[in-house]
Amino acid sequence: MNISDCMKRNVISIPETATVREAAAIFAKKHIGLLPVVNKDMNVVGVVGLKDLLSLKLPDFVRFIADVDFVHDFGAVETSRPSAEALDESIATLMKDAITVEESCGLTRAYALMLQHNLHDMPIVSIDEKLIGVASRVDIGTSMLSGWAEVE
Repeated sequence: MNISDCMKRNVISIPETATVREAAAIFAKKHIGLLPVVNKDMNVVGVVGLKDLLSLKLPDFVRFIADVDFVHDFGAVETSRPSAEALDESIATLMKDAITVEESCGLTRAYALMLQHNLHDMPIVSIDEKLIGVASRVDIGTSMLSGWAEVE
């Protein structure tokens, strides 16, 4: 079984010319966790995750301490918003390099790459490197497990 057998084909992406504000609107409207960033030819040039945007509002100390369990209430931070300047920045300021696989990639290899790079979702590209899908750990894992019912 290949990754193309279980990937989501209705991919939501964002152009590399977009702003952080535009990305935030897509995440909120579409309820997704990963947004591939594409150039005009639909080649993946990076990715932005929901956590990348939410990190704009987290207090700095969250990044430096191992356990936030002692913080029972974040108070005013709960309703804070990034500045207009931060929201109008290019998405390239938050974008990370994309780890992608071609549509013919096997499920075990794709899953291993996701584990190795701590990814929950991964863009899938065609042989000519155009964005054609997104697969999650759940998509891959459930596809792998579905064959187990046949084991005797």
